Amino acid sequence: MRQKIVAGNWKMNKVFHEAEDLVGAIANAIDDREPDCEVVICTPSVFLEMTGDYSEESQIRTGAQNVSEHESGAYTGEISAAMLDSMAIDYCIVGHSERRKYFGEKDEVLYEKAERLIENEIIPIFCIGEQLEDREAENHFKVVEAQLVNSVFKFNKDEFSNIVIAYEPVWAIGTGKTATPAQAQEMHAFIRDLIAKKYDNETAEETSILYGGSCNAENAKELFSQKDVDGGLIGGASLKANDFTKIIYSF
Repeated sequence: MRQKIVAGNWKMNKVFHEAEDLVGAIANAIDDREPDCEVVICTPSVFLEMTGDYSEESQIRTGAQNVSEHESGAYTGEISAAMLDSMAIDYCIVGHSERRKYFGEKDEVLYEKAERLIENEIIPIFCIGEQLEDREAENHFKVVEAQLVNSVFKFNKDEFSNIVIAYEPVWAIGTGKTATPAQAQEMHAFIRDLIAKKYDNETAEETSILYGGSCNAENAKELFSQKDVDGGLIGGASLKANDFTKIIYSF
């Protein structure tokens, strides 16, 4: 049975004492009542060690927000998958729309990043999704399919089985707009069908597909009730312990 996951993406927010307070509050909340999902907190890299310390004594799993496509070398400021592995990091976001837009990351680079993570036994949370103009032109299925074909569908079946997919309609990120539960389910089912055609039904059924795009404490329950929505990649709502905890218990 595929894993239910709620992953918080803090992006570039919080200073150290705020981050520690937030992680502590979330850890305390979920340790009081075991959640029905894996809880992942993807913090800025400077907080990873602190979050990892909580992971050792709580049900929280630690995720990074980015990784280099290079194994090592003269790449000042970059962080390798081996470095993350040495800190016992469990997950890492790859291909977030902000990395694609602001840092020009293309499918080939994202494939290489995912490859480095898999080599180091870190689970990529691989983001895909269409722009507003793609959906309005009814090209959203083609865009999402191309993003998969040009990146993670290059992996063999065993490699792909280590990947979590996050569908994030770009028009719904940080805008307050959210795909309706029906729209989310339609795309998630489409993605699962593509995985089945590429690999097999078993692989498709075992792949966790998360929804990302203004998912919050008010709409999470309905989104997560959809057959092919296995949780969420949560942005702004993950910065508030009470909201994030409500989302965790939305299954």
